[in-house]
Amino acid sequence: MEQDEFQKACDQFSSVVDEAQFERFRWDRDEAPKLARLVEMVKAAFEGRRDFELAEEGSTSDFKQYVLKVHGMRTVAIAFMLKDGRAVFASDTVERSSYTIASGDPIATDYDNVDEQWISDTLKILIGRIRTPAAAPQSASQPEDQPQGH
Repeated sequence: MEQDEFQKACDQFSSVVDEAQFERFRWDRDEAPKLARLVEMVKAAFEGRRDFELAEEGSTSDFKQYVLKVHGMRTVAIAFMLKDGRAVFASDTVERSSYTIASGDPIATDYDNVDEQWISDTLKILIGRIRTPAAAPQSASQPEDQPQGH
């Protein structure tokens, strides 16, 4: 029996014995390392930008959220997760910040498509959605923004 087939047989039996426990073990084995890699790439994207800081706030084991601080000021939250094999990124408002977010769908791609360039392109879009307190709302007629090539 090949190792992959053996692992599948183990997974099937483990899920029969205790579905909830199996899912926790599966998450730790398969998804947690991927989410940790997303965290590394997001942090690396801001490397060298002393004016930007990411402060983890509101994260769980399967959902990561960072408040984007610029010049020490809280602006917005950047959140990401894995869902059905896809990396999903979004931004949101945060308490004690007067910055808002222009409407826009979360940005997602298959995890296998995620690389440093995709992360940079996605963060550029999310930062582009940030509205200063005096900024006018974004026009609803503008086309949806997505990183190219993925």
